[in-house]
Order: sequence, then structure tokens, then C-alpha cells
Amino acid sequence: MKILICNDDGYQASGIIALYEALKTVADVEVVAPEQNNSAKSNALTLHSPMYVQTAANGFRYINGTPADCVHIALTGLLGYRPDLVVSGINNGANMGDDTIYSGTVGAAMEGYLFGIPSIAFSQTEKGWAHIDVAARRAAELVRQLIPSLENVTEGTEPTVPPWLLNVNIPNLPDNEIRGMKVCRLGRRHAAERVIMQTSPRGETMYWIGGAGPAKEAGEGTDFYATSQKFVSITPLQVDLTDHERLPYWAQTAARLSETR
Repeated sequence: MKILICNDDGYQASGIIALYEALKTVADVEVVAPEQNNSAKSNALTLHSPMYVQTAANGFRYINGTPADCVHIALTGLLGYRPDLVVSGINNGANMGDDTIYSGTVGAAMEGYLFGIPSIAFSQTEKGWAHIDVAARRAAELVRQLIPSLENVTEGTEPTVPPWLLNVNIPNLPDNEIRGMKVCRLGRRHAAERVIMQTSPRGETMYWIGGAGPAKEAGEGTDFYATSQKFVSITPLQVDLTDHERLPYWAQTAARLSETR
């Protein structure tokens, strides 16, 4: 098995180092990650400036681009082979609910998914890397369990079964306090906090994006609830943003508009 690892905290982050150490006991792994922290870059690709690939002393390759850039470049020429799995993380903080829209960690995994490769985004629920060794072991355990479903998923360079995309959040707890894993849906957050305004040394107003809002929809069955109960949350994601339930309503609206022309 061959696994490509990426993240959004940068190639020197504790999370990606721990994940690499855990997964190299499971499969052949290679790291291609951003040079700098690229949190909240979502699926952004760099289209108007060149990017460069460099190799760190530990063999990790890093790129002056976004998480999605790293996976895109790796899969379209850098690696020279098609990995069986793309893994992103372990992120320094949660990616639950609305976070998944903004997350560079999820964006990196989603880029693998868009190329038809099964992909997983791993995050810890709190910042600070507490119990990162536990999170890495839990991530490796999940990957190990999934290996049978990954075998023979490609024929040559084409997938033979539909890929999947998982978003996984692991509580920052000792191993014996984590109660297990739960498959759940995304919750929702309240709107983000107000923008932070400061005055620069030159007297100009600076703006900083405010923090994420607290959990709003966090009842049983959501990722927020599962992690609050000391479970690892697993949420299958999809890319289709179509509001299927409202398609008939908008079809009627379009028909009325057509009749008035």
C-alpha cells in the first residue's frame, strides 16, 4: 500500500510528523506538504505564481503553496505513481461542522478524492498537540482497518470502485479515555465572531478575521456531540453541493420566469 500524506499546518508541524511515524508502520508513505501554515485555505489552488518543491532533511517534500496545491502537484507528476490513499493531518484543532468548508486539512483530502483516490482528513479537537501520539495511533488503526477495502481499488491508473472521503476528529485524550468511534453527520456553528480591528504603527487600520463561532447544532448524531462524549467522530463527506430537496421549487420558479418573457 502507498499513502500520500499532506496537511495544512506545514511540513514541520507536530501533527504531520506523528502521523508519518504511525503510518509508516502500516504502508509505504510519502509526505508532500506546505512550506508554511496554510490553515483555512480550503481547496484553493495557486494559479498566478510559480511553486517550488524542496526536500527537508527528514525526506519530507514541501511546497510554497496551499494544501490542495501539494496534493495536486503530487498526483499530477511529482510522485510518478498513484497512491492507494491520501491522508491529511493531523490538524492542530477541530474540523467539525462548518469548519469543513474552510479547512485546508479537508481541502487537501478532498483534492485526493477529486482525483478518484480514497482520502481521509484527521484533526484533533483542541489546539496544542496534547496526546498527539494517541491521535496518531488511532489514525493508523483506522487506516489499518480500511486497508482491505483499498486493495485492488485501481486497475492501472483508473479507479475500479468509487472513492470515498472521510473527516475524522480525535479528542485530545489519553488512549484509555477515548470510548471508541462513531459515524455521524456534521453539526453547525454559530456565525463567526466579529472582525478584530487594530491600528498599525503607520496609523492604518488592520483587520483580522474573528474566531469561529461556538457550536450551534451539536445534538446527538453530530460530530460535535460525538467528540464531546469522548468518541472519535467519523463523517463521510461528498462534494455535491446541490440542494436536491429544493430542485422542484426552483424548477417551478424558472418555468414561471420563462412564461413571463
